[in-house]
Amino acid sequence: MTETPLLRVEALTTRYGSRTGCEDVSFALWPGEVLAIVGESGSGKTTLLNSVSRRIEPTSGTVTYTMRDGTPRDLATLTEAERRHLGRTDWGFVHQNPADGLRMSVSAGGNVGERLMAVGRRHYGDIRQVAADWLERVEIPADRIDDAPRTFSGGMRQRLQIARNLVTHPRLVFLDEPTGGLDVSVQARVLDVMRRLVADMGLSAILVTHDLAVARLLADRMMVMKDGHVVEEGLTERVLEDPQHPYTQLLVSSILAV
Repeated sequence: MTETPLLRVEALTTRYGSRTGCEDVSFALWPGEVLAIVGESGSGKTTLLNSVSRRIEPTSGTVTYTMRDGTPRDLATLTEAERRHLGRTDWGFVHQNPADGLRMSVSAGGNVGERLMAVGRRHYGDIRQVAADWLERVEIPADRIDDAPRTFSGGMRQRLQIARNLVTHPRLVFLDEPTGGLDVSVQARVLDVMRRLVADMGLSAILVTHDLAVARLLADRMMVMKDGHVVEEGLTERVLEDPQHPYTQLLVSSILAV
């Protein structure tokens, strides 16, 4: 690991009126690392993800991101244009519902190509070829390139959303329950594609999931949240094999029991 984290979160708190979404959360994410944020519904994990990715503005605390030139920037100081540029280039965001991350009436190739055009690619033939290559990488048949995502299965839509996000080679990807709405057999294929691409590309990722099996498969490190607070964190295997906090022990015994 390098000496400088890709992302540093310090004392992050987000409140909705009198209700706390997440409180006093701090962590660092290193280049090439996958961090899972786990917990039951209402634990604050999605609020934390949205606060870090600036989809919602936190109440207090700082999020510092190391830009490609090595300069750490407090995300609160970025202009709206700079944030949009980050979202198109250095960051990806994979939604639980693929319809939230795709343009359903645009072809599969067009969904991938739009992201390339957003970073300045203009040659139609090149864009189409890159899109075709990426469809293959996420196991979508090349002859579906001109089909709209609304004609795809749920698993294919999710794999297309992954291709759309990764085609610009981002350094950080936010994964919000990426297999949450899929059948178990479909989940396995999506997870296999995701794990392979994350490893091949050396991506950093923050994964939100309630499924500890998904966290075990994808994440190097894990944070467990309850009632807006982080109650335990550590290497994924350590947390799952030797949970210390009673809440983590309950999660592990109930979800990983077979």
